[in-house]
Amino acid sequence: MPSLFDPIQFGNFSLQNRVVMAPLTRNRAGPGRTPTPLMATYYAQRSSAGLIVSEASQISAEGQGYLDTPGIYSSEQVLGWRKTTNAVHAAGGKIVIQLWHVGRISHVSLQPGGQPPVSSTSRKAVANTFTVNGFEPVSAPRALRTDEMPRLVDDYRKAARNALDAGFDGVEVHCANGYLLEQFLRDSINDRTDAYGGSLENRTRLPLQVLKAIADEIGPGRTGIRMSPVTPVNDAGQDSDALGLFNYFVERLAAMNLSFVHVIEGATGGSRLDVPFDFAELRDRFLSGSKSGAWIVNNGYDRAMAMEAIASDSADLVAFGRAFISNPDLVSRLRQNLPLAPLDASTLYGGGAAGYTDYPMFEMVPEVG
Repeated sequence: MPSLFDPIQFGNFSLQNRVVMAPLTRNRAGPGRTPTPLMATYYAQRSSAGLIVSEASQISAEGQGYLDTPGIYSSEQVLGWRKTTNAVHAAGGKIVIQLWHVGRISHVSLQPGGQPPVSSTSRKAVANTFTVNGFEPVSAPRALRTDEMPRLVDDYRKAARNALDAGFDGVEVHCANGYLLEQFLRDSINDRTDAYGGSLENRTRLPLQVLKAIADEIGPGRTGIRMSPVTPVNDAGQDSDALGLFNYFVERLAAMNLSFVHVIEGATGGSRLDVPFDFAELRDRFLSGSKSGAWIVNNGYDRAMAMEAIASDSADLVAFGRAFISNPDLVSRLRQNLPLAPLDASTLYGGGAAGYTDYPMFEMVPEVG
């Protein structure tokens, strides 16, 4: 019976344990949305994770939705990310980049030339984003034209190639949390009448085209996806048949032989139980059709829950988010059942080393009392 701390192989990955560092937006990129040496230190400190999924990184200037988030579309960004991948690999870790296009969850001040954000729809989201003025409402989007889809798919493909050039071990396509690709999937958002709206086949068309282009470019064994079937974040209303939609979707992902599916169970960063959903059925449909794919679970897992998920074979790996922020040695703390350090919420977004690279390892924490 496997444990959380046993090695695992899937796709092109051979990992030292089944603990995944989830993607965590920290808003610390430098000029030109370029990764910095401080970011390399941050990820290297957490390289005992079996797999690190980097913070979401936009595939193009159009894909940005928050201040100071990194990209993976320029040569300067590729060079900046290489410092991070080199540092993680030198520490014995593995890292993939999360490829991101926010769609309508953006602001004109963050868009090239102050243009409107793009989406599956022209309806504005009831959501906020992070700009030079702090948190403020997102801007109204424009609906992408049908003839723009090939260019968008190619942006993803180029970003995946850039990721490998930057030294990443693979990519995770962000298809969750109400961002662009999920804006096409859910009929609560997608109101199109062309080949990218309406039926399940049409609403899954763009995400599947993106995944195929990436898998063709870098190999399916290096390609994964993150999804959030029922999360309400970023004004993502529930699909009229969420289980039917995502069962249909994962069956086609399995046929591509993707490396992994990373699923957020419930509301991102919130309740796991608000909306009934059969995640076990979703997992079975993916794994029954996949030759070597893995199932990663996420959302509110503690040590006991994670160990049970692996032991019961309901997951292959477990992703931890905020716990990794204040516990760079999280794997060791979980293995030894040591207490976890709390995080400083005031330093989550933007800033420098404080609340970023200055959290101590357990042996460095002074005893209290």
